[in-house]
Amino acid sequence: MLAWSRVTVPVVVAMLAAILVPARADERAKLNACQALVDRAAQSQNAGAATGPDDSELLRCRQIIREWTLRDSRMSVDEQGRPLR
Repeated sequence: MLAWSRVTVPVVVAMLAAILVPARADERAKLNACQALVDRAAQSQNAGAATGPDDSELLRCRQIIREWTLRDSRMSVDEQGRPLR
């Protein structure tokens, strides 16, 4: 019984990891969605609309954009691996 559980536990953990990892959105897709959300919020604010995106969601998206900006400023290559300079 103990030998069976030694094999089963790692298999179950590996299966859960394989299922959960693809469920996360790509980081670049999150950035693009956040940029679109912030743009829509700015447009609705300029138009004077009373409804807009949730403040907490807007703050989270602005944080994601800020982190990407800092990350990109430290990179010396683009997305395809070509030098920026």
